[in-house]
Amino acid sequence: QVQLVESGGGLVQPGGSLRLSCAASGVIFGILDMGWYRQAPGKQRELVAGINRGGSTNYVDSVKGRFTISRDNAKKTVYLQMNNLKPEDTAVYYCNTATRTALWNYWGQGTQVTVSS
Repeated sequence: QVQLVESGGGLVQPGGSLRLSCAASGVIFGILDMGWYRQAPGKQRELVAGINRGGSTNYVDSVKGRFTISRDNAKKTVYLQMNNLKPEDTAVYYCNTATRTALWNYWGQGTQVTVSS
């Protein structure tokens, strides 16, 4: 069964940190280029970080230097370490493939990140 399960979100003060995890099942994880997306209220979902099968990473400008994406192919898990969080990082965070693939039919429930004092 194809499944993506995100976890690790929560409420954090500005300047704080969180580490998100996304566990995949039912897929050949090691060959997939993966990404973390976020969707804030009233906004479109955006790709904020990507990691390809070789481990190369890329980030949207707004999170460069603060977020780090990584992966563990043995655990079929992709991570997002988020440091120096800002209120504008508040959103529901999802993982999926970095470009449109059949896995886009299987979005998880996401994990809520709220940055507020």
